[in-house]
Amino acid sequence: MKKNWWKESIVYQIYPKSFNDSNGDGIGDIRGIIEKLDYLKELGVNVLWISPMLESPQDDNGYDISDYRRIYKDYGTMQDYEELLFQAHERGIKVLMDLVVNHTSDEHQWFLESKKSKDNPYRDYYIWKNPVNGKEPNNWGGAFGGSAWEYDNETQMYYLHLFSKKQPDLNWENEKVRQEVYDMMKFWCDKGIDGFRMDVINFISKWPSLPDGDPVVGKTLGFCGAEFYFYGPCLHAYLHEMNRNCFGRGDKEYVTVGECGGLGIETAKLTTADTRQELSMVFNFDHLDNPGHMRFDEYQYDLRKAVKTILKWQVEYTNHCWPTLLFENHDNPRVTSKVDPTDTYTSEIAKLCAVLEMTLKGSPFVYQGQELGMTNTHFDSMDDVRDVESINFYNKLVAKGKKPEKALRIINGGSRDHGRTPMQWTAEPGAGFTDGTPWIGINKNAVRVNAADEAKVPDSVLNDFKRLIALRHANPALVYGDFTQLCPENKNVVCYKRTLDGNTFFVELNLTGERQNRPYDPVGFQRLYSNYHDHRDVLMPFEANVYLAEGEAKA
Repeated sequence: MKKNWWKESIVYQIYPKSFNDSNGDGIGDIRGIIEKLDYLKELGVNVLWISPMLESPQDDNGYDISDYRRIYKDYGTMQDYEELLFQAHERGIKVLMDLVVNHTSDEHQWFLESKKSKDNPYRDYYIWKNPVNGKEPNNWGGAFGGSAWEYDNETQMYYLHLFSKKQPDLNWENEKVRQEVYDMMKFWCDKGIDGFRMDVINFISKWPSLPDGDPVVGKTLGFCGAEFYFYGPCLHAYLHEMNRNCFGRGDKEYVTVGECGGLGIETAKLTTADTRQELSMVFNFDHLDNPGHMRFDEYQYDLRKAVKTILKWQVEYTNHCWPTLLFENHDNPRVTSKVDPTDTYTSEIAKLCAVLEMTLKGSPFVYQGQELGMTNTHFDSMDDVRDVESINFYNKLVAKGKKPEKALRIINGGSRDHGRTPMQWTAEPGAGFTDGTPWIGINKNAVRVNAADEAKVPDSVLNDFKRLIALRHANPALVYGDFTQLCPENKNVVCYKRTLDGNTFFVELNLTGERQNRPYDPVGFQRLYSNYHDHRDVLMPFEANVYLAEGEAKA
C-alpha cells in the first residue's frame, strides 16, 4: 500500500456561513475561521475542507459561483484568504478548496455573454438546445425539482441546469471551457492551497446525444436522465487531463476528493486507483441513506445497514484505492438524529460513529459540530428554512395536494439545513457564533450542547473525539493496517481487527439501541477506549470499544 500524507490525515469540513462570525453581521467569515484555528489544531485535525467562499449570489449557498477568482464579499477579502492559508500552514494544517465546475451561477460573466446571442464566443461554454415539439429537449429532471431545462426568450433555446435554474451546466466538451477551469485551478494552487474537494465532479461528462431518460431508472437514481450523466463517456479522460494539467508542475503532492455519489465500487476504483492519475479519493454516499430510501423519506435510519455498506468498501476496495470515511456533511441531517430521533443515545451514537471513522481504513472527514454531537433542529415553519432544495420540494408537495403541516414535517425529516445551523461554541445567546442576528436559526439545544461546556467534561463527545483522533495519529495500524471482519453473520454487532507489524487492534460495536451478547470475549485485551465507563458481560446500546489485542480474539 502506497503511503501518502492525506491517508494519514483527519479532514474537518467547514461550512463558512455557519462556522464563526467575526464581525457581528450574522454570517460566518474567513476571519472567524482564523480565530478558531487553535481549536481545530487542538482537536487534532490537520486538513480543512472549506465549502465555497467565492463570489456568488448565494442561490445555493455558494455552490453557484459568479467569479472563480474573487472571494465572496460577506466572507472577506483575498487578503483574508491568504492570511487564512498562512495561519493554517503555520499550525501544520492544510487547506482544500471546494471546486464547483459542473456549473456556474447564471450571473457569471461567461453565462451573461453566452445568453446574448447564438453566435456569441461564449455560447458553447454552456449546453444550449432547441425545443423539441415546442417543449424541453428531453425529459431530464433537475436535482432541486422540475425540469433540468430552462427556456431563454432572447434566443428561444433551452439551457441545461442539473440543479437550480440559476446554476447552468458548463459544456465540458468545449476544450476552451476545460482550459479555463484548469487555469483557474492553477491560480489557486499558486496561492498555496493543498488540494480540492470537487463538487458533483462525476456529472461533468454527459452523453453527447442527451437522450431521454428511463423514468424507472430515474426513480432509482433519484433524477430522470441521471443514467446519462452520472458516469459519462469522457469522465476518466477529463479527470486525467485535469490531473496532468494542474498537479504535475512540481514536487508538491496535492489531494483531490471527488463528490461522486452513485458511482459504485467498481467505477470508483477506476477513478481513484493510484496508477491512473485521476482522483485521490471519492465520496461514497451509499450509506447515508438506507437502501430504497431518500433523505426526505419518513423512515427510521438503520445504522446496521449503513455499516454493512461501509464494510463492503473496506473489503472490496483494494489496497490501490483509498476510501473516505464520513457520516455527516452540509447536504445531510445530523447522524445522531437520523439514528435516534428521540435523542436518548445522542452521545453514544456520536462516539460510536467516531470510532468507526478513526479505526477503519480511509481518510476520516469530520463535519463541523459532529465532534460536539450536534443534532437536528426543528423548523416551526417554512420561514425558518433557507435551503433552496427544501423550499422547492415543499412547494412541490403542497402543489400536489399535501397539507402544509404534513409537507413541513417531511421537510423537517430531511432538510439540508439541519447540517447548516450555526456552530454551537457557547451557551450564550448567539451560541458564540455571532453577536448579531444569525442568517439561520440556532438550535435551541446550544445551551447544553456546545464546545465551551464540553471542553470541561472529561467524557464529553468533544473530548472523546480528541482521544480517538490522537489514537489514530499515534498508531499506523489504524491507518495502513490490514482489515479483517469477524463474525460477519451477526447483524447487530460488528467486530473487526486492524493489524500491522505485529500490532493488532480489536474493535467491537453494538449498532442497536438494545443490549447485545458479545460474539467475542476480549479477555486479556487492553481496552484503549470505550463510550461506556463500565465493562459488562453484554454490550450496552450503541456501545463502542477499541482494544489493543495481545493475542487472537477468542470466540
